[in-house]
Amino acid sequence: MERTEVARDLVLGYVRALNAIDEAMRVTIPSLERLADVVGLARSRRISRSDHVSTYFYKVHGAGCRFVSGDGTVVDVDFAADGREIFDLWRLRWYGRSLPEPLDLTDQDVRSAVQSLQPLLTEVRPGWFSVAN
Repeated sequence: MERTEVARDLVLGYVRALNAIDEAMRVTIPSLERLADVVGLARSRRISRSDHVSTYFYKVHGAGCRFVSGDGTVVDVDFAADGREIFDLWRLRWYGRSLPEPLDLTDQDVRSAVQSLQPLLTEVRPGWFSVAN
């Protein structure tokens, strides 16, 4: 498989993992209207800054949250002011390196994949991406 295809699969895998996390968090924490709410709930001490939810461990940090699945896969995401889930190349590469069969791609590989996935993905600010609504 060509590096571009591998990188595209990695990016799509990250998006699927983020969707699965969103679903698991909403089921477990009914007051969660969107994944970004986890930061506010943790800051207001209505939930812990780190805990296990479903098959994930989460840890709130700065403007986002890191989720680690039972197999060690890491999905780190930040949230824009409007609550959108945003991520950069570093987070995508970190996700790839944490997979059960690690993928170590270059920034250029991942950037090409992200660009090829537009309009599914939108660059919200230089180097930061979000899934288009």
